[in-house]
Amino acid sequence: MTNRTLGLIPAKGKSTRLKRKNVLDFCGKPMLSWTIEAALESGEIDDLVVSTEDPEIAEVAQQWGAEVPFVRPEKLAVDPAGVETVALDALDRLEALGRSYQRIVILLPTSPLRSAEDIRAASILFRKQRALSLMSVTAYDHSPYSAYRDSEEAGLLEPVFPEYNRIKSQELAPAWRCNGAIHILDVDFFREHKSYTCAPLLKFEMPRERSVDIDTQDDLLYAEFLKQRHH
Repeated sequence: MTNRTLGLIPAKGKSTRLKRKNVLDFCGKPMLSWTIEAALESGEIDDLVVSTEDPEIAEVAQQWGAEVPFVRPEKLAVDPAGVETVALDALDRLEALGRSYQRIVILLPTSPLRSAEDIRAASILFRKQRALSLMSVTAYDHSPYSAYRDSEEAGLLEPVFPEYNRIKSQELAPAWRCNGAIHILDVDFFREHKSYTCAPLLKFEMPRERSVDIDTQDDLLYAEFLKQRHH
């Protein structure tokens, strides 16, 4: 069996809320370039592939050192097609080209603050734990266990988790959110379950300052602020 690792960057051109976000300028370079550089610098990726239907994104990807060995089908470049479907499609297309992999590392280009060291550390943890699926996470700013929702009576609220309603926030169990930066999967396991959040799911914790997933203009401005402050 092959022991090779595929790095996959899904980067469609038809982003909805923030237009053309994958090639927008981020701190002087295209958004996509930050993920390509981190992946290559990590030393953990054998082949780095960008899946896109967009000629401009493909050109940027190749300029910064990634491969674009196929064009993503248009039907996988619009909602509701998700990252999992895109990743499975990429594996199939690469296999048709005679390229097979034991692991796939999915890196969203909208997480430009993720570092090469994050990818390296996550990969080492994945191998050490003999994991099948790993997801990068960061702690919630405010615990979801203390959340309220609208009641059936207009204007009234009720706790989402009544059992935690009277517990102090500092006593609540930690809760984690997916930050979109890193998913690592055993390819056979991924193909069987067709999900990148299927149990057993190994946690890779990242700090908030490297966990911004850019989906809006406000996200972009906040990530630029964090990047500039870091430098």
